[in-house]
Order: sequence, then C-alpha cells, then structure tokens
Amino acid sequence: MNRKIRLIWDFHGADSKGTAEHHVRHLLEFMERENLEVLRTGIYSNADFHCMATMTVNEKDVRLLRDTLRPHRAVVVE
Repeated sequence: MNRKIRLIWDFHGADSKGTAEHHVRHLLEFMERENLEVLRTGIYSNADFHCMATMTVNEKDVRLLRDTLRPHRAVVVE
C-alpha cells in the first residue's frame, strides 16, 4: 500500500502568506528537477500571521524529501 503524505512548512508574521506562496514555487521546482511526483500543493491559514505551505506526495519519496527539504511536520492523508 502506498500512502499519501502531506508535508507541512509553517510561516509566521505579517508576510507569511507571501512567503508560503513563494516556498510552494520552490518546492515545485525541486520536484520537477528531481523528477518526483507531486500529488497536490496548497497554502492554508488557520490564524492571523500564520500560514502553511503544503505538498502531498507518495510515501516512497518522503525520506528523501524530509532529509532535503526539512518540513516542519507531516501527516498521513486519508
């Protein structure tokens, strides 16, 4: 079974949304350069001055991405 994993990077401050959007662009560039599959990306905010950049990937790629891109946390996607 190949689970889907959502990697999450947190950004704080007045510019957190712009920083998260910029970060997603770099994530997509990295994935294209490494020829890895991206299932989904997103920008989410759950409070003022806090925004999250997310990328959902296949579990088989998580170790490389964790060590290289250093997400703040990860969750299994149902």
